[in-house]
Amino acid sequence: MVVFRSPAAQSLSSKAFMKKTMKLSNKDIIGSGGFGTVYKLTVDDKTAFAVKRLNKGNKDTDRGFERELHAMGDIKHRNIVSLHGYYIAAQFNLLIYELMPNGSLDTLLHGKSSKQKPLDWRTRHRIAVGAARGISYLHHDCIPHIIHRDIKSSNILLDRKMEARVSDFGLATLMHPDQTHVSTIVIGTFGYLAPEYFDTGRATTKGDVYSFGVVLLELLTGKRPTDESFIEEGTKLVTWVKDVVKDERQEQAVDSTLSCFPTEEVKEAFRIAEKCLESDPSKRPAMAEVLKMLEQISSLIN
Repeated sequence: MVVFRSPAAQSLSSKAFMKKTMKLSNKDIIGSGGFGTVYKLTVDDKTAFAVKRLNKGNKDTDRGFERELHAMGDIKHRNIVSLHGYYIAAQFNLLIYELMPNGSLDTLLHGKSSKQKPLDWRTRHRIAVGAARGISYLHHDCIPHIIHRDIKSSNILLDRKMEARVSDFGLATLMHPDQTHVSTIVIGTFGYLAPEYFDTGRATTKGDVYSFGVVLLELLTGKRPTDESFIEEGTKLVTWVKDVVKDERQEQAVDSTLSCFPTEEVKEAFRIAEKCLESDPSKRPAMAEVLKMLEQISSLIN
């Protein structure tokens, strides 16, 4: 087992880490998906990790492990989940991440827990800014640049202070500065994928911008892109919101659990989302511009 040096992991040796990891069972599961199962590994009262187990034998899963390792190995950023180590075994691979105690944005927005308080506007805005900052870092500051390819609310995790962290790099693609796109097999999550990606199979940073626009609409409306009401009406979240913005009816589209919000700030956030969701990718802003616009929302109104 390889454990990277960090304040969080320094209290355990690789051998001790391995011993605790091998004792994980079904009661420790905190999540699962197409690329594996995630367990909570508790070290002590103050330290815990998320351990992602990926079974071998499936080409997509093996490739996902390699992608996560290559993409995450050197990244240290406040809005990206930190990778603390990994383990390669005959039957499975492990990735060890910092545990995010407040779960995913998807669960916070759409979960059914009665104990859960609705997210207020300030928290939603801070989450949007944090996620945008993380994605902007991947697109502009990493060398090679990283296209995430699976930006969605379930891959935006929240730390102890409700700061957003981008996670799950199983589909990530590395792109050198002189490249404009990377040709890939079309893969991702329905409802978040940019329309041109279906047509061309070309992964670009502007595809991530589109996906982020969908997440921003989720934060504003409280609706998933695959909400049943849209399927019944034969429409989708993006189309519905575009019509709402066109008719200046943004306030009617806002999440019903948001009882109090600054109207002009919310309208501006809708306008930013609309720019991210332009059908022509060349008209979409770069992620650095999206971040700047979101950061300026409050100051523009004030």
